[in-house]
Amino acid sequence: MADGPADISTIPKVGRPNVVIVTGISGAGKSTALRALEDAGFVAVDNPPLTLASALIADGSDGPGLAIGVDIRSHGFSVQAVVDLLEEYPGARLVFLDCEVGAAIRRFTETRRRHPIADAASPAQAIRQEKAILDPLRIHAERLIDTTLLSARDLRRLVQAAFSAGGVPHLSVAIDSFSFAKRSPCGADLVFDVRFLANPHYQDDLRPLTGLDRRVNEFVESDPSYDPFMKKLEDMVAFLLPLYEHEGKSYLTVGIGCTGGRHRSVTVAEHLGKLLTERGWPVQITHREIERRADVNPLEAAS
Repeated sequence: MADGPADISTIPKVGRPNVVIVTGISGAGKSTALRALEDAGFVAVDNPPLTLASALIADGSDGPGLAIGVDIRSHGFSVQAVVDLLEEYPGARLVFLDCEVGAAIRRFTETRRRHPIADAASPAQAIRQEKAILDPLRIHAERLIDTTLLSARDLRRLVQAAFSAGGVPHLSVAIDSFSFAKRSPCGADLVFDVRFLANPHYQDDLRPLTGLDRRVNEFVESDPSYDPFMKKLEDMVAFLLPLYEHEGKSYLTVGIGCTGGRHRSVTVAEHLGKLLTERGWPVQITHREIERRADVNPLEAAS
């Protein structure tokens, strides 16, 4: 007996070959990310109704890459609606933008914009409510980006490095130095603890400096365990990167942490970045504690 007709409702649809869906909390930089993708050759559409988003992906499979921004302001938005869209078009990639509550409040204050959850008792409460609503989407994201300490320029560069409108993405590497006294980078794929290395903090002449200073580098590198560790770290990361790229990952975050995030982790992050760059990998380095203390410019506009 011949098999019955296939249930076509269970067959994933094929749309454009390069689709990026950008979401996240208000104020985390969605508009900046969409503009970066548009500059990279994508057709960018911000806040379409979710039903229209599906039609946009389905239309023009041979067209340019498509970047769609969706958030709680989008008509018909829900976490499940976005998940359904990803399941309907498995080739679509989700980018989730996040930032600390204080950073989001600062951006809304600077732009004098009203948070979409207007009935909340305070901006902080509105942002926390939004975070709670969107949190289930994080596990579906190919890329989590914490924009707390990123300038608009850095976010544009990061997004453009991670996604190519030409079709197949290539793997880019973000190396973040950080302080374990604060928290590890949001969405870090690999995290290494370098607190076993000699600590320049206890040297009076080195304490005010950072791992961007050669004197601090020389002190950290004089630790007998430094060279063997760096050799093993380079070999392991260099071994893993092609495997992640083959698996289809477009962006990898490596976190390097120490106690204060200003000396040892910075030294190691800079060294690892140099080694990977020499191997031909595109690398972006962020020093969270140095930038935090320098009070770097936040994203130019809340989105």
